[in-house]
Amino acid sequence: MNYWIFKSEPDEFGIDHLATAKKQTARWDGIRNYQARNNLRDNVKQHDRVLFYHSSCKQIGIAGTMEVVKAAYPDPAQFDAESKYYDAKSTADNPRWYCVDVRLLEKYPEVISTKSLKANPATADLSIFKQGRLSIAPVSAKQWKAVQDMLAD
Repeated sequence: MNYWIFKSEPDEFGIDHLATAKKQTARWDGIRNYQARNNLRDNVKQHDRVLFYHSSCKQIGIAGTMEVVKAAYPDPAQFDAESKYYDAKSTADNPRWYCVDVRLLEKYPEVISTKSLKANPATADLSIFKQGRLSIAPVSAKQWKAVQDMLAD
């Protein structure tokens, strides 16, 4: 099993959206960054664990955890001319963008703030802090445990 951090703007799709989705499961789509796409397509697997990170909002930080319940498949939005995620260069035979399905495991009582994460030596070097535009990034087992330990404090 691998560990990941997925970033999303809560106005677009936040942990509360996932919490109210049918079976608390939803498609994680709209990824339009090639490095994030490559992580999603090539490395994210079913049963991997994910930290749900809220960005571009008042309370920036980790809002909870998810599990990948369906591995990467072509993002249907890329084929829909009415979608803001439409990509005219994508075809069914050669899709450019991928998505996964995720299920909520836990919504944290409070968001673990970016400030707290950067202050903790075990999480200060999360890859999303080095590459701010990267929305799908790996997390080490040590970093995952450190986040879980922060909840207990």
